[in-house]
Amino acid sequence: MSRIQARFAQLRHQGRKALIPFITAGDPMPSATVSLMHTLVRAGADILELGVPFSDPMADGPVIQRASERALKQGVTLQQTLDMVRQFREHDEKTPVVLMGYLNPFEIMGYGRFAETAASAGVDGALTVDLPPEESHEFVSALREHGLDPIFLVAPTSTPERVERICSAASGFVYYVSLKGVTGSNRLDVTAVEDKLKAIRNSTDLPIGVGFGIQDAETAARVAAVSDAVVVGSALVRLLETLVDEPARMEQTLAATLADMREAMDAA
Repeated sequence: MSRIQARFAQLRHQGRKALIPFITAGDPMPSATVSLMHTLVRAGADILELGVPFSDPMADGPVIQRASERALKQGVTLQQTLDMVRQFREHDEKTPVVLMGYLNPFEIMGYGRFAETAASAGVDGALTVDLPPEESHEFVSALREHGLDPIFLVAPTSTPERVERICSAASGFVYYVSLKGVTGSNRLDVTAVEDKLKAIRNSTDLPIGVGFGIQDAETAARVAAVSDAVVVGSALVRLLETLVDEPARMEQTLAATLADMREAMDAA
């Protein structure tokens, strides 16, 4: 059983939903990332999603785009991102870590080498935004050979047939994109999300996480009531952006924001 599977099993036993925060590796500075990862866990994160900086993050809104730009300007690479996970694992062997990124860096490193290096660093899964399941066989095979979970996105526009293909290729959990557009939107319709999740559950027994558009504790609680996991990214990355010049406040502010979401989700 992978760390991701084990964590969801533990949460089901507790009657709780997973909280999955996202930050970009190297943002706002490379030296802060590992400490921020530990801060998120202490504040209530169940799984961490760590973004691999990329020059053309097409699915992301301006907030996360700027985070990638900041990291890239400081020379953060896929290898350095893996090294950050390795350093995180020195003090946390239990919290699952998923890398979120775009195919190009993984392809350049080579699927087999990436999967082997990621597994040895302590990565548990990979989500490649721009890799359709129809073209994923080689990458998925490399991940599974090294015990990593391939995680895929399901869009609001995905047909039942496509949902079936996505779910058959995925493991760990399925990530439902809660709205049309890019990360950071505030137009979330939880009723529409609930309807779509019911349809997705016809195709899979995997847990379903929901992301894109979750900006505050109230929305996180509403989404948790209909899903297995809540993924929050832009709201946290925006906080880090506002505190670039006040590093002493970053961890405290990030922790307080995530803890509010955790409390609201548990109370829902």
